[in-house]
Amino acid sequence: MNAPSPSATSARRSGARGIDARLLGIYLNDHLAGATAGTLRAGHLARTSRGSALGRAVGPVAMEIAQDRAALLGIMRDLGVPVRRYKVCAGWAGERLGRLKGNGRLIRRSPLTTVLELEALRLGVEGKAAGWQTLRRLSAVDQRLDPARLDTLLERARRQQNTLEEWRIREAETVLGAMQNQTGGA
Repeated sequence: MNAPSPSATSARRSGARGIDARLLGIYLNDHLAGATAGTLRAGHLARTSRGSALGRAVGPVAMEIAQDRAALLGIMRDLGVPVRRYKVCAGWAGERLGRLKGNGRLIRRSPLTTVLELEALRLGVEGKAAGWQTLRRLSAVDQRLDPARLDTLLERARRQQNTLEEWRIREAETVLGAMQNQTGGA
């Protein structure tokens, strides 16, 4: 039998299954790119909805999403995972490019814009929850991961999902119902 190379051995954390540090770094940096885009998108939606019932509901979620990004950076620091700036920049650029989509309006926001932003945020929070769940499972073999902290982050993501889904449904019914009435029915 061949013994693993020293570099392969050092890339793994001790434990029954071991954690591949290189792959974990890629995984966490991909989540950081998504968290960067999500933080920007949530902040944008909170600003454009300021003063409305939606803004009052989404504002706190946007602040939590920013806190979750900071928590991810802290976890990466605890694990010794370097931040890959190009992935952060890709998340930033992707969010900005997402605002350029054709929405049937040249200058103003389309009524569908809010629905689509809520859908994008809902999907992003679902991905974040999956990431927290993965890290929670890894905490069984890596003591640098705090299970209680991850449980808190996971529960917060679930609350965010519920809030975003509630408002996504409300906005979709309002917008699509209004559009149906403008076109004369079914």
